[in-house]
Amino acid sequence: MTFDRRRFLQTSLGSAAAIGAAGLLPAWARPASMGNMGLPALSGTDFGLTVSKFPVRINGRKTMATGVNGTVPAPLIRFREDTPIRLNVHNDLNVDTSIHWHGLLVPFHMDGVPGVSFPGIKPKSSFTYEFSAPQNGTYWYHSHSGLQEQVGHYGPIIIDPKGTDPVAYDREYVLVLGDWTYTDPHHLFARLKKNAESLNFNQSTVSNPKGLTGMWGAMRMSPNDLADVTGETYTYVINGHATADNFNMVFKPGERVRLRIINAAAMTLFNVRMPGLPMTVVQADGLNVRPVETDEFQMGVAETYDVIVQPTEAKPFAFVAESIDRSGQVVATLGPRPGMRAAEPRIRAVPVLTMKDMGMDHSAMGGMSRMDHAGMDKAGPDTGAMSGAMDHAAMGHGDMTSGPDPFGPTVQLPRVEADLTTGPGVVNVAAMPVSRLDEPGIGLDTVPHRTLTYADLRSLDPNPDMRVPAREVVVHLTSNMERYMWSFDGVKFSEITKPITFMEGERVRMTLVNDTMMPHPIHLHGMFFDLVNGGGNHRPRKHTVVVKPGEKLSTDISADHVGDWAFHCHLMYHMHAGMMQVVSVLPNPMMRRNDPVDAAMARQSTEDAP
Repeated sequence: MTFDRRRFLQTSLGSAAAIGAAGLLPAWARPASMGNMGLPALSGTDFGLTVSKFPVRINGRKTMATGVNGTVPAPLIRFREDTPIRLNVHNDLNVDTSIHWHGLLVPFHMDGVPGVSFPGIKPKSSFTYEFSAPQNGTYWYHSHSGLQEQVGHYGPIIIDPKGTDPVAYDREYVLVLGDWTYTDPHHLFARLKKNAESLNFNQSTVSNPKGLTGMWGAMRMSPNDLADVTGETYTYVINGHATADNFNMVFKPGERVRLRIINAAAMTLFNVRMPGLPMTVVQADGLNVRPVETDEFQMGVAETYDVIVQPTEAKPFAFVAESIDRSGQVVATLGPRPGMRAAEPRIRAVPVLTMKDMGMDHSAMGGMSRMDHAGMDKAGPDTGAMSGAMDHAAMGHGDMTSGPDPFGPTVQLPRVEADLTTGPGVVNVAAMPVSRLDEPGIGLDTVPHRTLTYADLRSLDPNPDMRVPAREVVVHLTSNMERYMWSFDGVKFSEITKPITFMEGERVRMTLVNDTMMPHPIHLHGMFFDLVNGGGNHRPRKHTVVVKPGEKLSTDISADHVGDWAFHCHLMYHMHAGMMQVVSVLPNPMMRRNDPVDAAMARQSTEDAP
């Protein structure tokens, strides 16, 4: 890793010199000899970022990257909450580029999504982002142009609180997880389109259990389809380092070490653990949560988690990020001395999908548990029999429209939902989607130690908006895996004729139903999901939510920020294939009636609304 020493000194150490002289240098600014290593850093209020193509060495192998300021990951950007900043981005590529500030609440024209919120950054030109973030915590940034994110165009962000940080720690490390490919990502996508299983080498060599073969075949899926691209193709990395590089972190026994973990992978969900060392989760997706101790958690693409570890023994500990399909892992070392190497644990047995992952949980069916599987297997791709032949109300789903919140509204909310039938782009509609918030994720339900679930999370501070939603928008996650078609409500992004519309100031419930048999990390730009998990007025607020196979979960959203916002699956090839929409927050004339310009915009937006 290299960085511009002059720029770093000007923007970082210069402002901290007096503090450092007094022995109070903040943890992030400490030199490598004190345990801070592995990432170049920029801080202040003005940042210069250049996007270019450059050679790098990953796992000892030379390759080419597309990234920022010549490093993979891109430099750590650090600034303070509510402080106006400028980020001048110059595009040195021969193609368009962009930067999206993932999870940051910025004006929509600064959000960085070409074709949605701004036109993109043309080759050999520049664009200046200007905003102040009304939040603090761990976030990240990445390209939203083409498939550039896969080949290095991503980096971490830390926003320091303007007041006292409620999380006490002695030192910190930023751990950016990634999945690196030496192959052109457009070639990988073309292979997936031709044969969706061509990059999945975890397929079983024996027949499926009795009764499941025909059903999996009818749904164009395999019980081994845990990941589209596996460790056979990917090299898993931490801060650009593979396991062989032994990315090294240093501690003193008894110190509270804060690990800021960012899953910046393109396609990989990771199981994160530190064998023999408990982790206390203190932050999720940049926002503080009530501390909860665990031994392992599954981390969706684009999620961030901050954990505190406090090793008391002077020995090395392994930090392990294992892919969800157990096809590979990356291991770093936290040790009392630089250069130590922790023992690398063996990769665990590969899990398989179940009936619940099909959206057919027999335990939730009651008297319907004897449904005619044989008849379902015979259903053709265009019959609609998967959903239409079943009476959801009779199965106990007639009262689920208000979401799985025991503390939520008892009345059924007015609802907007697509009328789905199976067809070329929708091979399955989950018959019995259920809440899976109390499950840790595929493969972690049988491990012999504590695991984190979404049901465990509670925000540290009370939720800022506790209004009851006025209506519910139901969005189905749909696919035809065999043809590598991914969509929302059976419609891929290129075919969408109208956005999902919210009105400024509206409180709306968005319910996500996963009709596919893969987990999807769903990200909504410009707003946070208030996850309906029974947390009362301390529900976790997340910018990215993993929806498990066959799951139905609800989130409440405050539409506070006018503009057009991207809404998509953060598995990059799924988004590229069409699992993306736009959420338009329309100006509310009643909120803007004193501003003639805003009022005119509101009238025009209302007239144009679908």
